[in-house]
Amino acid sequence: MIDATRLMSITGNLGDVKTTITHPATTTHGRLSDEQKAAAGIGEGLLRIAVGLEDTEDLKADLSRGLDSLL
Repeated sequence: MIDATRLMSITGNLGDVKTTITHPATTTHGRLSDEQKAAAGIGEGLLRIAVGLEDTEDLKADLSRGLDSLL
């Protein structure tokens, strides 16, 4: 899904005016044990999106592209 998006930056770093997308299980929480991740609700299917200043319709189209790649 992440690889299919074009507008969103793939990053483990948050705090930008640009929309970012990350996979917490392998980035921000990657050092936690499987048990710790489970206790925190961090599963392999979880994605974190920090919305920036882009046009809403552009972001929706980018998310649709990413989700369509899973089909």
